[in-house]
Amino acid sequence: MQIIIPYLNFAGKAEQALDFYQQCFDGEVIALMRFSDTQTDMPIPSELLNNIMHCHFKAGELEFMGSDGMPGEQLKSAGNIELNLNFSDLAHQQAVFNKLSENGEIIMGLQDTFWQARFGRVRDQFAINWMLNCPLA
Repeated sequence: MQIIIPYLNFAGKAEQALDFYQQCFDGEVIALMRFSDTQTDMPIPSELLNNIMHCHFKAGELEFMGSDGMPGEQLKSAGNIELNLNFSDLAHQQAVFNKLSENGEIIMGLQDTFWQARFGRVRDQFAINWMLNCPLA
């Protein structure tokens, strides 16, 4: 079995999300396809042709794919899913937590835990839920 690569839908805000995550994680977009780049039988409204049909983001071992979503498709909240980030450096964890929190919502501030780690949870400005964990030892 291979690793799981999350696929995130951004309801028309994928371009902004990719810019945001490049700043948060110091990563890069390694693939990007707009609806205008494809030949499909599916009718795409002209105002959506510049939307992102598919993208692939990578920052170190962090990797995800994403999209603006399919035209006419209503996205549902993924409140039951959180992406867990594991760190080995407390300062790096704090910096990423601060960036993800910008215009987002802190669910649980970073704090020391009974499992000997510093842990926190945040929902970013694109409604993506993140857990950040860093061992204390």
